[in-house]
Amino acid sequence: MDVPLWFALLCVGVLGVKLIRPPWWLVAVLLLGGYLLADSLLAPVIDTAIK
Repeated sequence: MDVPLWFALLCVGVLGVKLIRPPWWLVAVLLLGGYLLADSLLAPVIDTAIK
């Protein structure tokens, strides 16, 4: 199943906020950093490490 990256990040962010209750600025920084990292040159390295 192919899930868009933005949808997966949104789901992870919502679940993280409900379960852990971190500050909103920290959630925004982590989500933006993850999105930018997924679109960088390191994306193939991360992809092989996850699979």
